[in-house]
Amino acid sequence: MKITRAGATASDKGPDDYFTGAVRLDKLFAAEAPGRVQGASVTFEPGARTAWHTHPLGQTIIVTSGLGRAQREGGPIEEIRPGDVVWFEPGEKHWHGASPDVAMTHLAIQEALDGVAVVWLEHVSDADYAG
Repeated sequence: MKITRAGATASDKGPDDYFTGAVRLDKLFAAEAPGRVQGASVTFEPGARTAWHTHPLGQTIIVTSGLGRAQREGGPIEEIRPGDVVWFEPGEKHWHGASPDVAMTHLAIQEALDGVAVVWLEHVSDADYAG
């Protein structure tokens, strides 16, 4: 058994290469081999969002507070709220983040395949974010 105490890991700023706006990343766990699951709590200030990206084994996000948006390539922008669970298929191009006026926090859970958990792509334009 391993217990990681709350506050044991420092918060990080979401890198500008992968996020638009103010984003805080709190890494929660990363399994030791042979496990490959990892998770983080991600807080997006209003208007903040990820760049387009994919996950080789898919991703689950669980909204814990606020009001957010998520979109898969070719689909509509979906509003997401606390308690909502969103599953992105392996390789599905998508983005997620806060609404324009309300911050949003979610838990992000994904597995790594050959050490890769996410493939980052281009930023989501302001026009695409606005829908």
